Amino acid sequence: MAYAVTLIPGDGVGPELSEATRRVVDATGVKINWEVENAGADVVAQYGTPLPQRVLDSIRRTKVALKGPLTTPVGRGFRSVNVALRQELDLYACLRPCKYYRGVRSRYENVDLVVVRENTEDVYAGIEFQEGKPETLELIDDIARLGGGKMPADSGISIKGISTNASRRIVRFAFEYARAHGRKKVTAVHKANIMKFTDGLFLAVATEVAAEYPDIAFEDRIVDNMCMQLVQKPELYDVLVMPNLYGDILSDLCAGLIGGLGVAPGANIGDEIAVFEATHGSAPKYAGQNKVNPTALMLSAVMMLNHLGEREAAARMERAIAEVIAEGKDVTYDLKPTPDDPTAVGTSQMADAIIAHL
Repeated sequence: MAYAVTLIPGDGVGPELSEATRRVVDATGVKINWEVENAGADVVAQYGTPLPQRVLDSIRRTKVALKGPLTTPVGRGFRSVNVALRQELDLYACLRPCKYYRGVRSRYENVDLVVVRENTEDVYAGIEFQEGKPETLELIDDIARLGGGKMPADSGISIKGISTNASRRIVRFAFEYARAHGRKKVTAVHKANIMKFTDGLFLAVATEVAAEYPDIAFEDRIVDNMCMQLVQKPELYDVLVMPNLYGDILSDLCAGLIGGLGVAPGANIGDEIAVFEATHGSAPKYAGQNKVNPTALMLSAVMMLNHLGEREAAARMERAIAEVIAEGKDVTYDLKPTPDDPTAVGTSQMADAIIAHL
C-alpha cells in the first residue's frame, strides 16, 4: 500500500533536513507518494502569500503532511505560517514528545515526557488591537465601562480567549493519547489562581474530563511551579496538557531537558489531518551548509509513520536513529562531545548512517 503525504520542504535549512528525512523514510520500505509543496518566505514573491492555497489543498487531500521549518519574521512582516496552518486546518492538538536518547549531551537522563498543547485559541488566536488606533481606544473605553478596569491609552491589546469546547477536546486528546501509549498520568498546567475565568475554565473542564478516565492518574500544576518542578524532578511527570501559550513555552523547556530542539519532534493534529514537523526554527544562517542536525525532523517522521499505522517501520527508524546517536560517530557537530569536533559529519552523511542501521 502506498500513502499520499504532502511534503513541505520549508526554508532556511528546511530543504536539506527534509531531503535527508525523506531518504530515511523511503529506506524503511514504506511506500509513500510525496506531494512536494512549497510555503514560507521564499514563495511570497511568486504567490503573494507565504501559504499558497495549493498547499492547503494538498494537505486536505492527503490528510498527512511532513513539514520542514519555516521562517517567521519577528515583530514585522507576515504572521506565522505555522500558526496559519493550525488555524486553517483546525489542527487543535500540538503533540511534542520529549525523550532522552543516549549519547545526546544533556544535564538529564531518562526523561520521557509528552507535552500536549492546545493550538487554536488563547492569545495565539491573534485577536489584537494596535496601540493608538481608534478601535483600540474604543475598546479601552468599553473595558472601563464594563467594569474591567482602566487601561492606559497607549496600550496594545491581545485578547485571551479559552472556551469550554476547545478545552474539552484537548484534554480528552491528552487522555486518549495516554491510554493508547500506556502512559500513567496526565497533568493539567494552568494559571487558574490568577486568571479565574480563562485558565479557571480550562482547569474545571480538565477535572471534569479526567473523571471519565479512572485508569489514568490526574493532577494539576500552576504553570510557574510546573517550570520549577520540571527542572528539579522531571521524572515525576508523564503527559502534560495545557493552553496554547504555556504549551509553547513548556515544550521548549522540556526540549531543553533532553538536549535541545535539535532532538525534539512535534506534530499538529486535528480530527482528520495531521502535520508533522521539527520544533526548531529554520536557522537561515546555516542554509545550504549540510551542517544541521536532522534528528528532530526524522523523529517527527517516526511519529508520522506511527500515525499511518506503520508501527514496525516506525520502531525500526527510531531504533536506527538512537543507535547512530549512541555510537556518536556519524553525527552532526551538536551531537559530538564538543561542537568543534573535527569528526562531525553533515546532515546528509548522518542520514546515510541511519539508513545503514535500518
